Amino acid sequence: MHKQSISRKLFVVFNTLLLTSITLLGIIPFIHLLSISLSSNTAAMAGEVKLWPVGFSLDAYQYLGEKVEFFRSLWISVQRVVLGTAVNMLLVFITAFPLAKSNNQFKFRTPYVWFFAITMFFGGGLIPTYIIVKNTGIIDSIWALVLPGALNVWNMVLMLNFFRSIPRELDEAATIDGAGHLRVLWQIYLPVSLPSIATIGLFTIVGHWNSWFDGILYLNSPEKYPLQTYLSTLIMSINAQMSSMSIEQLKVMDNLSEKTLRNAQIFMGALPIMLVYPFLQKYFVKGMTVGSVKE
Repeated sequence: MHKQSISRKLFVVFNTLLLTSITLLGIIPFIHLLSISLSSNTAAMAGEVKLWPVGFSLDAYQYLGEKVEFFRSLWISVQRVVLGTAVNMLLVFITAFPLAKSNNQFKFRTPYVWFFAITMFFGGGLIPTYIIVKNTGIIDSIWALVLPGALNVWNMVLMLNFFRSIPRELDEAATIDGAGHLRVLWQIYLPVSLPSIATIGLFTIVGHWNSWFDGILYLNSPEKYPLQTYLSTLIMSINAQMSSMSIEQLKVMDNLSEKTLRNAQIFMGALPIMLVYPFLQKYFVKGMTVGSVKE
């Protein structure tokens, strides 16, 4: 067995301590947030909560869990993420694939690239965007949350660069065998681009899940709000709802504060994304074209 040198051992120890510290810096805020949401009203307001709940209480989660609106908005967010991610990824693929070709293969490629790149630096503004959405007839529907940002140009540029790094020999071999453009994209480019697809897919999922302002802007009915929009308006609507609450609900509200409820909302909103990440992590450490071409 090869014996490690002292410098190697020091490097391993230093690297382990560094990565552990970085991990703790990312985990500790969530632990603190969770602890506040599980603490009593008085302890949270007094700032006594650190990394462990003080005066353990599930009232904040009980309040959120008993509201039909919470689960309805959660389902709307799931629909938005699934539909929005599918549309976004499809448009990214079919846009990046031809733009990844050389100028000899795709004439006027450069003007098209500049056409998309300009939109990264200049936008029409909020009011013109709202007018377009309204005139297309998708206002107050889930499509108003999906179509205005259907093509993320930044993600398209990332995928374009990934596609351009794939050896041309793969494309040429498939073309010689009689494969068309769609087949080359589906069977050649996409399988060797799983790391980039996972990365861009995660960006897209997080973007749709965390988006809240477009729900307020384009949706007229609170019943159609996605989760983040619903949570952002929940605190403001509590006082208006207290007059219609039952005695049991009012007792729960006595043990709640804006701080505990807000932290419970943040944790519930971030939890689904934290559960998705481990399933995509394995693709981040894989090479782009491992095993695809041997020279």
